[in-house]
Amino acid sequence: MVNSNADALGILFPNSYDSLVPELVGERLMASIPFASRYRLVDFILSSMVNCGIDNISVIVRENYHSLMDHLGSGREWDLTRKNGGLNLVPPYAEKSVAVYNGRVEALASIMDFLKEQKEEYVVLSDTCIAANFDFKSMIQEHIKSGADVSIAYVKEPLPDSVLNIPQTSKNMYYTLSLDGDRVTEIKINSKEAGEQNLSMNIYIVSRQLLIDLISKAYVLGQIYFERDILARSLDTLNVHGFRYDGYMALICDMKSYFEENMKMLKDENVDALFYSGNPIYTKIRDDNPTRYINGSRAKNIMAADGCVIEGDVENSILFRGVKIAKGAKVRNCVLMQGTSVEANASLEYVITDKNVVITADKELKGSDSFPVYVAKHQKV
Repeated sequence: MVNSNADALGILFPNSYDSLVPELVGERLMASIPFASRYRLVDFILSSMVNCGIDNISVIVRENYHSLMDHLGSGREWDLTRKNGGLNLVPPYAEKSVAVYNGRVEALASIMDFLKEQKEEYVVLSDTCIAANFDFKSMIQEHIKSGADVSIAYVKEPLPDSVLNIPQTSKNMYYTLSLDGDRVTEIKINSKEAGEQNLSMNIYIVSRQLLIDLISKAYVLGQIYFERDILARSLDTLNVHGFRYDGYMALICDMKSYFEENMKMLKDENVDALFYSGNPIYTKIRDDNPTRYINGSRAKNIMAADGCVIEGDVENSILFRGVKIAKGAKVRNCVLMQGTSVEANASLEYVITDKNVVITADKELKGSDSFPVYVAKHQKV
């Protein structure tokens, strides 16, 4: 693990886009949604920051953050248990005269004193709705070399259907960039244009002092959103550069995309691109036995975490820790989260189960690739 200081501090916004996956965030937030059999979404950006030498990281939570606290703990797995800096979980900021924050401006205004006390030159801001092995070191170096005021990471690809289907009236905004060379000339909000677009990853680098100045002014004016209310309106006065990311990225913006991005992990090239193209991805350690395949079981093209016991027939599925598939059970094209138990002779196809779900004997659940069936946490079917 890299321990050199990158002269940057990280700030994560774990509740961004929660409302796009309401089924999954009833008792958690976007950052702690399970992904790829043993990880949480926050692991990817957090690990990427640590790998590039960022060792002062704040997570500004808004609600439903207990599962995230349990997952992150003291930050030991990410080498963030430190006397100075390390992992800082910031609870919701609320007083009699101030509501819990709505956008990044209010969130950053709530930690203004903290920002003023830090020593790092730059601040890296990021959401946690993506899984990517991101090279922050290259982005920071390019930001410094370009002399930009703000740098925005983006990918160039056609917009996913799940992004295009976000209503124009939604408070969940995505941003596409118009570029002249590397300079951003326009930030479009919820664009519906066809073809390849420069889709913002909502990852930003800005100098700490400039961020303090921008947020202080915007907060006094009652502005809420960093991208819409500050950057989009200041492209004439701020030098905003785009940083193109060409690596693998899984974007979670609805239940369909969550299912599809998990299922992509069944292809070796996607696993290699996400986990082995750069630095390691760290997560909370849970010591358990390796997956056991009982005599007579059948498993084909699956990703299974530790602690699973398979006696039945499983194909094209993602199994999280401690999943149990009983004898005679058939599981096809499913994402089964931690502690799921599928009893004898049950049949599942295109199903997502949350943690500690029990599918009782002889039951049949069947969805489709475009509309997987979801079973909520702790439910017994």
